[in-house]
Amino acid sequence: MESIEVNEKLIQFAIMLPVFFLSLAIHEFSHAYFAFRFGDNTAKSQGRLTLNPIKHIDLIGSVVMPFLAFTTGSMLIGWAKPVPVNRNNFKDPLSNDAVVSVAGPLSNLILSFLFMLLLIGVQSINPEMSLLIKILWFGVTFNVFLFLFNLLPIPPLDGSHILFDLFPGRLTAKYLNLGLYGTLILLLFIYSPLWDYFINLVFAILTIYQYLL
Repeated sequence: MESIEVNEKLIQFAIMLPVFFLSLAIHEFSHAYFAFRFGDNTAKSQGRLTLNPIKHIDLIGSVVMPFLAFTTGSMLIGWAKPVPVNRNNFKDPLSNDAVVSVAGPLSNLILSFLFMLLLIGVQSINPEMSLLIKILWFGVTFNVFLFLFNLLPIPPLDGSHILFDLFPGRLTAKYLNLGLYGTLILLLFIYSPLWDYFINLVFAILTIYQYLL
């Protein structure tokens, strides 16, 4: 009987997916939690005040992009379905919405630090645990990526909401509500030369983390 060969790349990809979905779920949960605390029940009523990744899956960001990353061998990137927020339910619509918008990226920055602490701990105990170290470093890398990526001022990313909260007006309101066109702009950005500059910024931040190892 012939032995079955399992693609090592496929195994690594499958192992990284739980970290991928956990990071996305925590990001969206943070949005929903602070929106709820500020008086908006929209996300909770739609079942989005949860850490269940299934509730936050976006077809393009959570399925198509990871699949393309696997097939092309590029960096595993993605995003979740944006949490619905109705700023009209806030006592202070602009400042409360700004906090809700920042909460998602900030949660990923904090998560990157937690993964880094775990990584340092594992390396100090047993540096031979290479697979676990790879998983934890991916947790650092992906969450730094999510932190910076979601701050981009492109709808529907958090950066576009922050832009409106800082500079409310007719023009920024129209820009914020581009809908599908915003997603198309985002995809064009990802496949444009500007993307290389963004990835270089991600790696520059990761270099700082590496000094801790």
